[in-house]
Amino acid sequence: MIAVCPNPFRDLELKLTRQCCSMLEQAGFETVICPVFAEDEPEALPKDLTFRRLEELPGACSLAIVIGGDGTILSVVRRLRDRAVPLLGINLGTKGFMANVEPEEIGQILKAARGEYRLSRRMMLETELWRDGKLICRDHALNDVVLHGYGDCIGMTTWCDGQRVSHFSGDGIIVSTPTGSTGYSMSAGGPIVEPEAENIIISPICPHVMGARSFVLDPQRTVQVTAERLHGRRAYLAVDGNSVADLQGGDQVLVRRSPHVTAMADLGLKSFYEIAYEKLI
Repeated sequence: MIAVCPNPFRDLELKLTRQCCSMLEQAGFETVICPVFAEDEPEALPKDLTFRRLEELPGACSLAIVIGGDGTILSVVRRLRDRAVPLLGINLGTKGFMANVEPEEIGQILKAARGEYRLSRRMMLETELWRDGKLICRDHALNDVVLHGYGDCIGMTTWCDGQRVSHFSGDGIIVSTPTGSTGYSMSAGGPIVEPEAENIIISPICPHVMGARSFVLDPQRTVQVTAERLHGRRAYLAVDGNSVADLQGGDQVLVRRSPHVTAMADLGLKSFYEIAYEKLI
């Protein structure tokens, strides 16, 4: 079985979804449609199709085709985190570094359905929020973990395995994976890293000191960021773009390599360097 996971606000009337399902079923594959971002707006879904929640996918699902942008893929990753289902993205977004099959290349999904792809394994991050010695929440990210002020300048100290890395005031800080290096981290001036590399990347956001720079760390490191001097200023913790919790002064955010890995179906249409060159010029 192959899951087709469209963003109905990108794939209007699910036109591309219908085309994918038709092609796959004519080739003898069973399909199921699992919409993303439509739980609270079911009116966005056509009434003539049958849908299933991603969490209800049967164990026989061999591939998830995600139709949307990178944000749609991140949502599917969060919901299928405990399932070893390879993902193939069809780009209906803007940049689309992860969703790197374009709509005009839709015929390539038959190769993926037949298993004719290379498995691209992407490391993830595990993050924990600690407050007064108590674990507040734990989450996992394919792209990044972000501490950010609600429009206010906030103070932060960053540690790596107990050694201080930086101390500054600014808009926030990003701890990203190589996959996430082409996202918010890149916009904040961080380095671009090959997505299959294994590193933890720290990038400050608009720091108020000239010496605050990005760091590329070994994947076995543990990063700790302490929120300081909030003094009534509001700040939050976000994981892959999802706001997870509001921060208080003295909160500690730990980030380390996650035991989870995201598997992407790489059809070899373009190298990472070709994609980066085309999308960043």
